[in-house]
Amino acid sequence: MTTLAWTGAIRDRDRLLRLLQEYGVYAALAVLFLVAVALDGSFVSSGNVRIQLFQVAPTLLVALGMALVIGTEGIDLSVGAVVALAAAVVPLYLGYGLAPALLLALLLGAATGAVGGAMVAFARVQPIVATLSLMIGVRGLAEIVNGNSAKPVTDAALLGLGSDSFSGVPLMAWIAALCALVVGFVVRRTTFGRRLVAIGDNRQASRLAGLPVRRVLLTVYVVSGVLAALAGVMIVGHGAEADPANQGLNLELNAITAVVVGGTPLTGGRVRVLGTVAGALFMQLITAVLTQHDVPNSYTQIVEAAIICCAVYASQERGTR
Repeated sequence: MTTLAWTGAIRDRDRLLRLLQEYGVYAALAVLFLVAVALDGSFVSSGNVRIQLFQVAPTLLVALGMALVIGTEGIDLSVGAVVALAAAVVPLYLGYGLAPALLLALLLGAATGAVGGAMVAFARVQPIVATLSLMIGVRGLAEIVNGNSAKPVTDAALLGLGSDSFSGVPLMAWIAALCALVVGFVVRRTTFGRRLVAIGDNRQASRLAGLPVRRVLLTVYVVSGVLAALAGVMIVGHGAEADPANQGLNLELNAITAVVVGGTPLTGGRVRVLGTVAGALFMQLITAVLTQHDVPNSYTQIVEAAIICCAVYASQERGTR
């Protein structure tokens, strides 16, 4: 092969790789959807679609916050524990109404995010270490608050938040979609979003350029905590019980996978909000298809692990600078 032909082949390969990196998650989602429908025509029934939307909404909320954190070249492993803490606290204050209980849960999520963000931004603790310690401590706190057993929830307002629909679409899905629109707007259209991306691309250069690096880092972890707490409230409303020992488990891994599959590199410097939505839907469809066809949970976990490995590898390719 001549040098010119070899150069052309490399150029074509790089072009194909870029296309896959940009649009691969959407193509994979479309193919998976077609396979699901071919295997079971009832997959597109209104009842099943509503079930999938109910299940994906909390994961999407957590993934949106995670995307912002990863965009700064960070990670937030505490989100699952924040879900558990919100689940433990909300039932205790429902006697004052849903609004005060929800506000308290969101404030606790913000406080947890602020602690993690402060450790990263001010103490310069590695994000994985800072949030891992919070993951352990906050879940322990949630179990202390809730006790050793699941607590049933009967508040009509909270149950409505977790089960009601508007125009045939679950209210949870509408809230998650609204949050996705807000996050997308912030990332693409605001100074904060541009600063976030710049910090993830090169933190030292951003600091030398006078950007408020610490403030931005603190803010993204606070937002991540708030969205995780909102997801926890939704999970309680949908499941009609508070069970911090089990609620939110591995949700941080599902969120990271959705973000990375959606095209946001673990190396930071980029946030793909629409890709994160597609990634969350893709992971939900994978689980739904395998579960509905009686694939053992152990095999489902193996498939999800393989997807995580592939997503991380692809993220490293995308993140090369």
